[in-house]
Amino acid sequence: MANHKSAIKRALQSERNQIRNKIAKTKVKNITKKVRLAINDNTTDDPANVLNEAKSIIAKAASKGTIHKKTASRKISRLSKFVNTINS
Repeated sequence: MANHKSAIKRALQSERNQIRNKIAKTKVKNITKKVRLAINDNTTDDPANVLNEAKSIIAKAASKGTIHKKTASRKISRLSKFVNTINS
């Protein structure tokens, strides 16, 4: 364990951020899965609506710094491409 006051604070901040990042990454993974399931199963939600929700969650994760901006852009692009090929 850290000995200095600043090191103790930094360890606590790191732990807090790790939990926050894990939650955000899990949300990104789950919404990506939800979009793919919406496309494969015609009985579930409309893929376009789920895609809009996914864009919001992914963009939020990128703005918080959990995932890189370009990673978020790539994920959104690939999901959009996937939805558009099904709709065409």
